[in-house]
Amino acid sequence: KVFITNAVYGNLMMVAARTDPDAPAAHGTSMFLVEQKTPGVNIVRKLDKMGWRCSDTAELSFTDVRVPVDNLVGEEGHGFAYIGENFVGERIGLAVHGYGLAQRCLDLTVQWCRDRETFGRPLMGRQVVRHKLVRMRESIEASRAYTRQVTLRAAAGEQVVAEACMAKNMAVATAEFVADEAVQLHGGMGYMTGTEVERHYRDARLLGIGGGATEVLTDLAAKLLGYG
Repeated sequence: KVFITNAVYGNLMMVAARTDPDAPAAHGTSMFLVEQKTPGVNIVRKLDKMGWRCSDTAELSFTDVRVPVDNLVGEEGHGFAYIGENFVGERIGLAVHGYGLAQRCLDLTVQWCRDRETFGRPLMGRQVVRHKLVRMRESIEASRAYTRQVTLRAAAGEQVVAEACMAKNMAVATAEFVADEAVQLHGGMGYMTGTEVERHYRDARLLGIGGGATEVLTDLAAKLLGYG
């Protein structure tokens, strides 16, 4: 299994495994707690990444791994359903991550545009710069408002699978757009390694992949909304 977050330093893993090979995956998968030190569990390699360098990611292999039946989480055969339930919270969390990253980029850029002077006046004094900042703010505010609305509905017990997909996609687009504009407005300094907006630019790219790719979530939302 590839792209496992915290696999290098984690001691306990949640593993989805087929317990009924004759049943469809949705009904033949169960969840287990597996200790990293279990015989047969091996960290093949730590992966190098474009961003999120403060979080380790690794490739794992499982060879004849045996775990006690007491390590079964929930009911046998319900693993796929548990994964689906978990995805709602994960996608809402990633949406918050997305607009939060965007807000940080905007804050940094507003300060930069106030401090940075070109041709005798601050960048903030130029209309095109002010307009960019407003569009960045609009995108963040819209993502924040929608994500919070979906979160409240989820907390109230509503089924918001499609809405969580859309909230994540919306926030991902916001993060990518705002981070890109932040680098643009920082100019050459924004492209330098070690500049904070450069790091956010790299980190934002993963959000459209992790927790369900944007294309996958769009198609899932379409099906749940009756569009296909």
